[in-house]
Amino acid sequence: MMAGPGDEEAGGGPARHIPVLLQPVIDALQPASGKRILDGTFGAGGYTTAILERGAEVVAIDQDPDAIAAGQSLVERYEGRLRLEHGRFSYLDQFADGLLDGVVLDVGVSSMQLDQAERGFSFRFEGPLDMRMGQVGPSAADVVNSYKVQDLTRIFGLLGEERHAGRIARAIEKRREARPFETTAELASVVEKTIGRKPGDKIHPATRVFQGLRIFVNDELGELARALFAAERALKPGGVLAVVSFHSLEDRMVKRFLTARSGGQGGSRHLPAMHEVQSQFEKPAKPMVPSEDEILANPRARSARLRSAVRTHAAAAEEDFGLFGMPALGLTVPAARKAG
Repeated sequence: MMAGPGDEEAGGGPARHIPVLLQPVIDALQPASGKRILDGTFGAGGYTTAILERGAEVVAIDQDPDAIAAGQSLVERYEGRLRLEHGRFSYLDQFADGLLDGVVLDVGVSSMQLDQAERGFSFRFEGPLDMRMGQVGPSAADVVNSYKVQDLTRIFGLLGEERHAGRIARAIEKRREARPFETTAELASVVEKTIGRKPGDKIHPATRVFQGLRIFVNDELGELARALFAAERALKPGGVLAVVSFHSLEDRMVKRFLTARSGGQGGSRHLPAMHEVQSQFEKPAKPMVPSEDEILANPRARSARLRSAVRTHAAAAEEDFGLFGMPALGLTVPAARKAG
C-alpha cells in the first residue's frame, strides 16, 4: 500500500503488505486469464499478487531497487506471468511491450519505505534525511540545507499545504547556519519548536513539511502527470486505468485528467456541436473510498481514493500539462529520469 498525509501518527505499526482498496481495484480491472495488466507501483506486490491470483499476466514497475529485489520470489512463484522492471511509472508505455488490458497506479510513498528508518521518509524513526524513492539524485537534506528561504516556502506551502511555511523556512535557515540538517528528527524538532503542538493533536506538526519535501524530491506531481499520459497511450480499447491516490493534489490531478479525456471539458451545452469530440476515456466510474472496516484495520488507508475509467477507441491525444493545474513553484524541479 501507499501512505498518505498524516500517516506518521496513524499508529498500528508497520503495514507492509496491506494494499488499499484492493477489492475495488480488482473489480475495476477485472483481471483474468489472457489479460495483461501493468502495475506501475509494485511496492510490496499487493496488487500484483491479487491480479496474478486471478490468472492475468502482470508487468510491474518500481523505481526502488529494493522493491525489485524483494519481488524476485514472486517472479519465480508465478513462472513467466510476472515481469518486474526497475524504472519510473512515467515511462510505463515503454515497459508495456504492447497494448494493455489495465493499468493500476498506487500513488505516494509505500509503507515499506515509510517504515524503514534508513530511507528517511518518516520522523517516527531517527534516520538520514533522504526521502529518495529511487535512491538517486538530490536528497531531502540537500534541499533543506541549500535551497533559498523563498523556495522552501513554496515547497512547504504549495506541495505540503503548510500554512506556516514561511516561518518554518526561516527557522530552517537560521538552524542550518549553525550546522546542516542530517536526520529526520532534527528537521521534525525544528518544525515543532517553530509552530508548536497543541495537546491532543493527532497529526505531528512536521507532517506537511515532510510531505512537501517528499513530493518535491521525487517530482511526484510531474511523474503522475506523465504516467497518466503514458497510460492513455498504453491501454487498448476497453482497457481500464485505476489510480489510488492519498493526497488532495494528486487526486485533483487524476480527476481533471479523466474529466478532460472523457469529454468533460468543452463548449456550452446550449450551443450546437460544431464537431464531434473524440474522448480517450469513457465517463469515469464513481470515486471509491475505503470502508470504515478497512480504515479500522489499516489507518493509513483513511485518505485514499480510487478513480477509474475505461479507454475508448479514440487515438491518444497530445500531452497537455495545463489541464492538471499543478502548483507553479517558480524553481527548478529535479528532472524525471528513467531508473536503471
